[in-house]
Order: sequence, then C-alpha cells, then structure tokens
Amino acid sequence: MRRLRESRTLPGFVLGGLCLAYATGAAIGWGSGQLSVFMGDFGLAAAALAAALSCLVYGCTVGGHARPAWLLFGLSSLMVAFGNGTWGWYELVLRAPLPRDSLAEYAFLLFAPLAITGVLVLAQHPRTAAGWLCLLLDGWLIAGSLFTLSWSLALGRIAAGEDGSPLRLALNLAYPVLDILLVSLVVGLRFGGRDGNRAAVHTAMLALAVTVTCDALFTSPELRSSYHSGELLDAGWFAGSLLLAWAPWSPRWRRPLREHPSAGGLPHRRVATTFSALTPYAAAAVCTAGILYNALGGRELDRVVAAAACTVGLALILRQGVMLLDNLSLAQELAHKEAHFRSLVQGSSDVIMIAGANGVLSYVSPAALGVYGRDPEELVGGNLLDLVHPEDVDRVLSEVRRYLARVRLAAHRSPGTAVPSARVECRISSGAGEWLHVESTVSRHRDGLLLNSRDVTERVMLQAQLQHNAFHDPLTDLPNRALFTQRLRAALGSRGQQGETGAGIAVLFLDLDGFKAVNDTAGHQVGDELLVQAARRLQSAVRCGDTVARFGGDEFAALVCGPLGRLQVQELAERLRLALSESYWIGGAELSVAASIGIAFGTPERGPAADPRAAADELMRNADLAMYRAKSEGKGRVVLYTPAMRADLERRTELEERLRLAVREGGFTLLHQPVVDLGSGAVTGVEAQARWRSVGGLLLTPAEFLRSTEHGDAATRFSRWLVLEAVSAAAERRGLPGRGRGAPEPVPVAVRLSVERLCSPGLYETVAAALRDSGLPADELVIEVARMGPDSLADELGRRLSALRGLGVSTWLAGYGAGGGSLGALARLPLDGLKLDRTLVQDLGESPLSRTLAGHALRLGRDLGMATAAEGVDLPRQVAALRELGCGQGQGSAFAPPLDEPRLRRALARRDYPLPAPAGPLPARRPYPGAAAEPTRTSGRTGARADAAPGRGAHHHGGPDLPEHRASTGPSGGPHGETVVPPA
Repeated sequence: MRRLRESRTLPGFVLGGLCLAYATGAAIGWGSGQLSVFMGDFGLAAAALAAALSCLVYGCTVGGHARPAWLLFGLSSLMVAFGNGTWGWYELVLRAPLPRDSLAEYAFLLFAPLAITGVLVLAQHPRTAAGWLCLLLDGWLIAGSLFTLSWSLALGRIAAGEDGSPLRLALNLAYPVLDILLVSLVVGLRFGGRDGNRAAVHTAMLALAVTVTCDALFTSPELRSSYHSGELLDAGWFAGSLLLAWAPWSPRWRRPLREHPSAGGLPHRRVATTFSALTPYAAAAVCTAGILYNALGGRELDRVVAAAACTVGLALILRQGVMLLDNLSLAQELAHKEAHFRSLVQGSSDVIMIAGANGVLSYVSPAALGVYGRDPEELVGGNLLDLVHPEDVDRVLSEVRRYLARVRLAAHRSPGTAVPSARVECRISSGAGEWLHVESTVSRHRDGLLLNSRDVTERVMLQAQLQHNAFHDPLTDLPNRALFTQRLRAALGSRGQQGETGAGIAVLFLDLDGFKAVNDTAGHQVGDELLVQAARRLQSAVRCGDTVARFGGDEFAALVCGPLGRLQVQELAERLRLALSESYWIGGAELSVAASIGIAFGTPERGPAADPRAAADELMRNADLAMYRAKSEGKGRVVLYTPAMRADLERRTELEERLRLAVREGGFTLLHQPVVDLGSGAVTGVEAQARWRSVGGLLLTPAEFLRSTEHGDAATRFSRWLVLEAVSAAAERRGLPGRGRGAPEPVPVAVRLSVERLCSPGLYETVAAALRDSGLPADELVIEVARMGPDSLADELGRRLSALRGLGVSTWLAGYGAGGGSLGALARLPLDGLKLDRTLVQDLGESPLSRTLAGHALRLGRDLGMATAAEGVDLPRQVAALRELGCGQGQGSAFAPPLDEPRLRRALARRDYPLPAPAGPLPARRPYPGAAAEPTRTSGRTGARADAAPGRGAHHHGGPDLPEHRASTGPSGGPHGETVVPPA
C-alpha cells in the first residue's frame, strides 16, 4: 500500500518540480536572451504539445461520456502548441517579429472555443427547467460581472485605442471575452466524474483556470506592451499546460456515499453547496467593484459598463426569486418527507427508541404501548437499563461497548463509509410485569444510540420447544438417547475432574418383555398408552436426581448417580422390574408385561485422564449386554454386567467373522452321511453336513461355528452356501446331463436348517435357483427343520414349508424329542417325515423309559401320516430296537459316518448295509437317570455325537481316504471347541 501511494504521488512531485524550475528560470531571465526566447516559445509549445498528446491518448482509450471532452481538450492544447511554435519560428528562426493577423493569433483564438465545448460536455446538466434557468442566470452573473470589471480595467481602453478595422477590434476583444466565458463556465458549472475519475476533471478545470488567468493578465495593455518571451508570465501558461497533461492520469478518488442506499437509482433533488450559493453574490460584488473603479477614478460612466451592470443586477434579482421559490419547494418537500417518515415510525410494529450517551431515552415510538404495554411518554426521560432484566444488563453493556468500538475502528479505517449496526437480545420488562424477549438492532445516532426493537418471545419459546423436542421423547416426554448420553458423559467427566472413580455411577437398561404381543393384539394406540404409564412408573420409582430415558420402542434406561453401592442399585432395579410388571388397566382391559434389566457400573480404573465420551459409550454397551443376557436367560429378571459377557460377545463376533471368511474363501467342505432303510438295509438318502477345513488339512466339526450359524447375517450366508453346495453335489452325482452305467443310483439329499434360517428372506429363492441352475429334480431334495423352534414362528414356518413343497421339495422335522414346540404346531406344519433326536436314541437299547418315549414319538409320526427316521444310530442294539418299534430309516455310525465324495459314491454303489440280528429282552425298568452306567453303556456309546462323546470308536467302510485321527479328550479339545472328525 505504501509503494502504491508513493507511485501515485511521484508524478505530482515531478510536475511541481518542473513548474518550479521553469518559474525560477523565468524569474532570473534564463541566463541569456536567446535561451529566454527559446524557453518562452518552444518551451511553452512543448508543454502544450504534451498536454495535447496526453488528452488525445486518454480520450482514445477511455470510453463513456467524457471521451469527447478529453479529445476537445487535446485539440485546444494542440492549437496552443501550434501558436507558440509559430511564434518561436518567427522569433528564433526567421529573426523577425510576429506579424499581425498571423496564424498564431488564430490558433490562440481557437483554444477558448474548443476548451469551452469540452467544459460543457463535462458539466452536469440540470434536470428541470428551473435548473436551466438558474444555470443561465448564474452564468450571466459571472460573465457580466467579469466583463464589467475587465471593461473597466482594460477592455474599454483597448476598444477606445483601436482605430483600425472592426475585424481587428473584434479579434482584440475576442480573447478576453472568450476567456471570461470560459472562467464563467468553470466557476458556475458543476462537474462530477460519473466514470469515477473526479480528480481528473477537477485537475483539468484548475489547468484551464490557470491558463485563463494568465490570458487575462496578458490582456492588460501595460503587460502586453512590455511582454517578451521567456518572462515570468510564461511560467503560468507552462504550469497550466503541465496540469492539463497530468489531469487524465491523476489518482482516482470517490466522494464518500452520503445518500441512503434506498435512494439509489432514483432522481433526487440536488442540494446547493456553499460555493454555488454564494457565487451570484460574489459576481455582483465583482460588478460593483468595476463600477466603483470607474467612479472613484473620476471617469465618466461608460454606457457598456452601465448596461452590463444593469443586466447583472436584473439577473441577480431573478436569481433571488428563483432561490426563494426553490426554498419554498424544498421546505414543502422536507415537511412531506418528515410527515412520511413520522408515519412510518409511528405506524411500525417495532419499537423505535433513541437513547443518549448516558442511556436516557429521548424518544420512544407509539408502538411501545402495544409491544411493551407501556406509555411512550412515561418511558421518555427514563434510563434504558432500568427496563432490562438485571441478569442481562452486563451482557447488554458489553455488546454496546463492543459495537461502539467497532464503529470507531471503522470510522478510523475508512471515513465516510456507512456506519454498521449490531443485534442485541435481552429481556425487557412489560407493563404487565412479565419479561419479554426483545431483539434490538442498535445503530449510531449522533452522540447516542438508535434502537429498533421487536418482541421475539414467541420465537424464543418456539426455539426452546424445539430444543426440548430434540432431547426428549415425544410420546413419554422422557429424555431421549442424546440427552441421556450427554448427562452420562457430564457425570463421568465431573467425577473424573474431582479425582473420583466411576463407582457411584450405574446405568440400567430396561426392555419390556411381551410388549410386541400387546401391540399385535390390542393395537398400537394401547401400546403407546402402556409406554406412557410405564414411563410414569419409572419416574416415580427412581430418585429425584436420577435420569430415566426412553431410547425407542419398548427400551428404557436409567442413570443412577450418587453414593449407592451395588446392592442398593440392584434393589432399585428390582423395584423397577416389579413396578413395570404390575398389571396395566387401559380401556377397561387388563394388560401385563415383564421387564428385563441389565446393570453396568462405572469401572474403578477410570480417572481424571479418561475420556468421558468413550467411558459413556462403553458403560452403555455393557448395560445393553447385560440386558440381552437377562432376556436370553428367560426374561423378567435383573442381570449385572460381568467382563465375561464382553468376552463372549467378542468371541461370537470373532466366530462370525471366521465363519464369514470360511464361507467366502472356501474354508468349509461338505460331507454326506447315508440314511439306511431299517427294513432292507438299502441306502435311501444322504444328509449333507458341513465340516471346517483346518490349517493342517484336518476336517473338524465346528461345534462353536455351528452354534454361531443360528443367528446373524453370516448364518444366512452359510445356510445359502450349504444349500447350493448340497444341491450342486447331488446333481453332479446324478451325472447330469447323462449318467454312466457304473454310476450309483441317485438318492435324495437332505439339508438341515434352523427355523430362523428357513424364515429368513431369500432362502426360498436360493432353493429355487439352486434347483433350476443345477437341474436336480425337486423330489431329490429334502429340507429338514432342525427342531421346531418357538410357537411364535410356527405360522411363518408353515408358509415357508408350503412354498418349498410347492416346488416339489420334501420337508422333514429333524431333532424331534429335543427343544421346544407344541404338538398343535406339529400337526399344522406341512411335513413329510419325522426324525428322532439322538437324545431319544442313545439309551434306546438299554432303557425301557427311552424305548417307551421313542415308541410314542414314532407312533405319533405314523398317526400323522409321516415317514419316520432316527439319527444318532451308533450301536447295533439301537438298530434292532428301532426296527422293533417300527422306525423306517436310520442314520448313524452303525452304518457309516459322514463320508467324503469318493467314499460316498462307493457306499452308494454298494447300495445296502447288513442289519444286525434282533436284540434280546430288555432288563427291568430302573430309575432314569439314576444308577451308575454299566460298563457296556460307557464303552458302547462310541457312536454318540462327535462333539459330546469323547473317546468313541468309529466304524470304517472302505479305505482311509482321509487322514485318520482320534477325537480329542473333551468337547473343547480343538480351537473354539472344535472336535476332530474321524475319517470315514
């Protein structure tokens, strides 16, 4: 910025230096007569030529209305350069005086008309007829006064001394008359830089004024008779030419905005300045001075002076009349605007107040009566701060001081700019004694403040309501999860700052058991009312400082802070559970739900350096885990969080991730266990079973993996993989599209799925797509339901099984005799067969009780029209017992363990297995389970489950296609409880 300013002021210093050097040289005579003549002629010609070139170049490059003016200024300077050059040619080259009627005189004469035309182009034209009249009167006042004074001083003597032709008289008078006219225009007209370059216009006017002043001095007979080139008068012409040369390139500046922005683009009345107002009177004074000069000098009154003076006086009278009329018009317009703005202020709904520097109100608009309920006249003279709420006074003063400091800074940096405003909100006392929320726009007004205030109480209340809604449940009006989390973090953070542990903080997660049934049976409106009543019970059961929140649905939470031990928190949780479990009377009906509650306490390791955000999130996750553990253990109970729950969750997460990776990367393989007809020994089908391929190449029974496949997205992908692989393998064995002569006969393949997986979306489509893509007939696929599952899924399970049967797929119930499920649901399910669970089969050859139970189960299946089968048939006596009970099919190690594909094909090619002889009579019934197991029972259960019977033997059929390994010594012998599967 400093360099820029220096670059703008440098040409001014150079210009001043040149003018001073020329004036100094002219004052001392330039040292020689020859140099004096040269500088007086060609020096002035060079300066005028520089002005001409500068104006012409600027006029050619700039656009807009000012372009013709600068071109005319350039041509006028060019005439001066030509005249001075011609004068120098005669004096220095031809060594002769300048002749009369030379080209130089006509060139000098053309300077004034061109300059006058340029001045008229730059001048601001009046917009009204009165403005044009005032302009003409002011012009004649100035021109007539100057003419009167000039005639009295010099022009009269020039006119009297000319005895030549009228042309010579006209030429001699033309110079001063045109100069007078030019000075009149420069003084009387108003100039404005509409292109923003006001400095250029003003500098050009100053240059013309300097030039005309020197011309007027030259007109004097005394100076003209003694004038010679190079004297001090030439320094004025030289300065005028240099000023005009510098004018187009002078620094630009703008006048500060003094109009209201609302007036932009609209015609506005021009207000006269002091100079323009005094110009007519100054002209009259000049005219009077000319008359006094003649009168005091003892000369006769010249008729020309008298006529000019009379016209000047008449013009002054007319000008005064026009000014009076204009003043009356201005007064009427001002009164009209004042009334207009007064009506705007008084009719505005905002309260407008003017306060002095001491805060005393000097004006209050009538709107205060409607907004504040106070009489404006009573407020005038009082202090503004007396109306402000005591808690807001300091803040209001601070805002006002900050605003005033900003105003002073803005005025210091950029004077003349619009004064900024500020917004201040506070509470104002109303006439009814209430506190109103008021928003005020504060702006500077003279030495005080102007306040435009409006009542924003409704807006503030709406914002408060919106904020309340953002942190509260709309149904129960309890805090929501966001506010609960915020308060929990604040509690943990405050205890961390005090150096205490989080032992005094407990989080309780509550879930209503059976609420979905209420919604389904009684409707959502009744369910909402039940939630409202439950929220009230929770609020009444906790302490005042505790927080009860609703997270959504039927989930609630409670934050307990204070010096309570774990036992007291458990007692509180039990009271909450009992309160929620009491009957609800809604609409004359009695409803009941239970509550599962999980509790998590702040860990004592948490200290001042701990992060409250992470601590709160962890505490809420722990309480959530405890609550889900309460639901999984039977619901309607209180469970405390233990680190083992987190370990179980992490283990399940890891197992699900490993399951996901195994499915995606081919970590599972498929084995098949034959299903044998117990009447003929023929292979009637195979069951597909998944095995996990370990890093060492062993096939392990993933006991933990299989349990994890019952839930989650990974379980759904695993079930789809199992269906696709089983169907694809069955189609390949079938030899589609053609079978060879030595290939085994195709048998149905069974795939066992849990109820949750059968009811999951997309499984039906997976089965249909697998059958369609592989070409396997639908009657060669059997879908087995792994136990019945809860009765709540019975209807959905029935629809899914019916859809599968519609494809031609057979449906069986596996694992019958273990797990839940009612007989009514069993009768409604579309099933083709029933397979006994191994728990009913394992003691079948030894226990009369097991034989009785198995017989009833098989008889139930036959009565329902189902085929019957049994799994876990590992001993010959079990085979014989099942045959006696009428079981149709058997599956287990008594025939073959799970086989890989080559050994399965050999087993299918053999087509049947030998059946054992019928068993002898069973011993008498004994208590079950009671007496110690017989040695044969312990050693004979070699065919029990691979993941539950350690150290069992295996029946091998065929060569060892897989590496042979014995089972581990317990169910957790392998990683994550995996048990090695012996080779088939």
